[in-house]
Parts: sequence; structure tokens; C-alpha cells
Amino acid sequence: MTRAEAMLPLPGGARVAASFSFDVDGESAALAADENLGASMSAMSHQAYGPLVGVTRILQILESHGMKSTFFVPGYTAVRYPNVVRDIAAAGHEVAHHGYHHVMPTGLSVEKQIEQIERGCDTLEALTGERPVGYRAPMWDLSWQMPLLLAERGFLYDSSLMDADVPYRLGALNEDGSESGHSLIEIPIQWALDDWEQYCFVPGLTELGPIQTPRNAVELWRSELDGMRRFGGCWVLTNHPFLSGRPGRAAALDALIGEVNAMPDVWTACLSEIATHYSTLEVTSHSVAPIRDRGVPESD
Repeated sequence: MTRAEAMLPLPGGARVAASFSFDVDGESAALAADENLGASMSAMSHQAYGPLVGVTRILQILESHGMKSTFFVPGYTAVRYPNVVRDIAAAGHEVAHHGYHHVMPTGLSVEKQIEQIERGCDTLEALTGERPVGYRAPMWDLSWQMPLLLAERGFLYDSSLMDADVPYRLGALNEDGSESGHSLIEIPIQWALDDWEQYCFVPGLTELGPIQTPRNAVELWRSELDGMRRFGGCWVLTNHPFLSGRPGRAAALDALIGEVNAMPDVWTACLSEIATHYSTLEVTSHSVAPIRDRGVPESD
């Protein structure tokens, strides 16, 4: 990150833009990984906790702080829990796109990717009255074709890539690698700012190791924010209601939100607000050509 990027003006003279975002996967994440998990009532109940309990608790916490957030919702989850999506929108939060079946775009043909985008858009629009302007790839696994597919369909931003500390303008390339003339704002994320790596343990889906305490998770997330307050950046935390909606974790998240809200050099907003602001600035603009030669050179 250049000094100019670090010094881009933010509302209120803030040093850092920050957002608490939520991926409302429900059962879709598990089913997309292994449809056989659908036979496990226990595994499905673990995932259903998010829309059944976690979202309501998180909405109450956000309301107590007067904070607006972004909720990325797969179309499958929206169909299964329509009132949850309506509640999120009614509370004034952004409802953004997270695929339809939570299937990773990298494993789909262009035609199937388009189907997932449009079916998800139609589903969310039917429930909220607004077409989503933000996208986050399921499992954060963006395909090379997706930026152009999103830009062509009027999306303002994506939040799936990890190659910067601040938002930038991502040029969308044609299939042959040429410039398409389309672009969108990329709001970077990182694995360290995701509760999945801290809390998620579902046999058959993900078994990353010992489940962390909220204290350890918050310490990690706070350390990244402290670093960005020194160097500049855009801090985007991703939480899943089926994980961080649990009582002990929700209490820790509540305290962290209050702490961040009180920081005079941090501007908190939902992601569409951040993307809109950065779209008015002279941000870095670049595109990334697909890696076509994936072979490893042989040693002499």
C-alpha cells in the first residue's frame, strides 16, 4: 500500500474504514461442500442455528450500537428463511449476494455462474424490494470470470479478494484477457478476519482444530485493526451467525463493536457505503490476468 492510498480521505477525518459483515450461510454451506451432510440432522441443526437464533441476536446487538452492517445471504438460505431476510432489510441493513447454492464459482461453467448470480439476485430482490449491489463469493473463492459477470449486471462492489489493505477499482477482463471497459470496487478481506477459522467445527465439513475462545479470536481481530490504525486500511470482519451468534461469542462481538464504535479514527459503515465512498476517490485501479501457465518448472 502506498502512502497516497493510506491517506485517502475518509468521513470524519478517520484513518481506517471498518465494517462488521455477516455471511448468513445456513445449511447451504454444508450442503454445497457435501450433499450427504443433509442426511445428518445434527449437522443441519448446527447450520440452522444461524438463521433461527443467531441472526436475531446479532440484529439486536447492532441496533443497540446504532450500527448498519452488510449481510451476505445465499439465495437458498433466503428461500428457506424468507422472514429472516425481511427482518435484516427492515432493520436497515444491506442484504448482499452470496451465491444461490453457496457453490464455489471456480467449479462452475460461465453459464452456471450466470445462473447462480441471476437466481440469487431475483430471490433477494423479491424479499427486500432491492436488487443487491454487493457480492461475496461462496467460500471466498472468486472465479476469473466473475468480475466481468458482476460488472455487466450492475454490481457496485465485490468483497472476495485478498491482495490489498484498502479498496481499489478492479478492472474486469474479457475471457481472452483483454480489457472489457467494465470495473467494480474491490473491498479486500483476509482469513485472519473471519470467525470460521476460529470457531467452526463440523465433522465431515471442517475440522480445523481446537475451537478458539472468543478472547483469542477478538485479540487477533483487534491486532489487525490496531495495525491498520497505524498504517491505514479497510478493516472488514466477517462473522457467521451460526458461529458468532452463539451466546459467549455474541457477547464478545458486542463488546468489540462498542470498542470500535468509540474509536475516533475509525469510520464504521456497511460495505455498500464504503464502496460508494471509494468510488468517488482516485483509488488504485488494476486488473489481474488469469494464470494460464500453472506448471511448476523442473529443477536442473
